[in-house]
Amino acid sequence: MNLLDSITGFIADTGIPEQLSEVEVVGLFTNPWFLVPFLVFIGYQLYRQSLNTLVLVALLIGLWAFSGTPLMEDLIIDGELQLGKLLPVIGVGLGAAAIAIYFFFIRSD
Repeated sequence: MNLLDSITGFIADTGIPEQLSEVEVVGLFTNPWFLVPFLVFIGYQLYRQSLNTLVLVALLIGLWAFSGTPLMEDLIIDGELQLGKLLPVIGVGLGAAAIAIYFFFIRSD
């Protein structure tokens, strides 16, 4: 547990969760320093026909976009979890897990 505590402490000290929550999506995808390597990566994966990697990248971008929706912002109000909004979040998580399991364990390239 000491290793896990030091890792979570490091992440909390560096402010990574706050930095990720404050990313400007339009600015990120119009910045050539991000966009050019990202498009080269996507093009290379298309060339290799690596569908599993492309699906994983699309899934991560989709989950990141979902985490910024008003549904996720209103999930915890005044320190209390809103149970009425929990079911869609669980559904999205289960759907993402099902897609990942299908592409990495059931379907093979």
